[in-house]
Amino acid sequence: MKKYLGPILFLIFLIGCQTESKLTFEPTQLLGENCNSCPKIEINIPHALDDSKVSEAINRALREEIISVLSFTEDETIDSADKAIKSFTDSYKELKTKFPDEVQWEATINGEAIYEDENIITLMLNSYSFTGGAHGYASTSYLNFDKKSGAELENWELFDDLEGFAGYTETKFREQENIPRGGNINATGFMFEDDMFHLADNIGYTKDGLKLIYNQYEVASYADGPIELILPYSEINPYLKRKVKN
Repeated sequence: MKKYLGPILFLIFLIGCQTESKLTFEPTQLLGENCNSCPKIEINIPHALDDSKVSEAINRALREEIISVLSFTEDETIDSADKAIKSFTDSYKELKTKFPDEVQWEATINGEAIYEDENIITLMLNSYSFTGGAHGYASTSYLNFDKKSGAELENWELFDDLEGFAGYTETKFREQENIPRGGNINATGFMFEDDMFHLADNIGYTKDGLKLIYNQYEVASYADGPIELILPYSEINPYLKRKVKN
């Protein structure tokens, strides 16, 4: 039995190191007031627990996203999720006093970590808000973080060859949406500005590949819904700054 002890200990150590490289999250739920004149607010997000720069960046970015969805003013004192919830609630209550028949507002935000390796972690946020009108607005956004530097990454920082990636992506987009290679990008009804293809604002790492999402209204009508494109890492690794092992 002794001759196996070394390999077993090494395996335990290796598994432990792999586990330690993963960030630790706890689910966090935030709810609005529960009253007849209150909007419905429900937020479910992960809260990073590790004492690290990347955990701080993740929690800060999630807080900023919540504030962006719920705040109606440029009030710089709204610097927390609780204040953003209060701002959304106060705005609805004020409107309700003037227009008693106003349909109830609502806002939901659901977040989760969807990809993580030794270099990068990606969170996905699905949000929906309704503040009157014919329908509400739903959107998906990705937040990408460099685990070593602790920085939140802009889309251009994901690539070594952004121009090459854009050209490759346009080819794949045309293939998926049956747009003739030689025709205008809007030839089949899309609404790209100036009839020029551009990358989605929302790009994130997933287990299936790099995913691009054009939310409603961004390049197509509301009825068309979001437009998604998944690109396998085996094909796009040459363009990526942080390669993904196949």
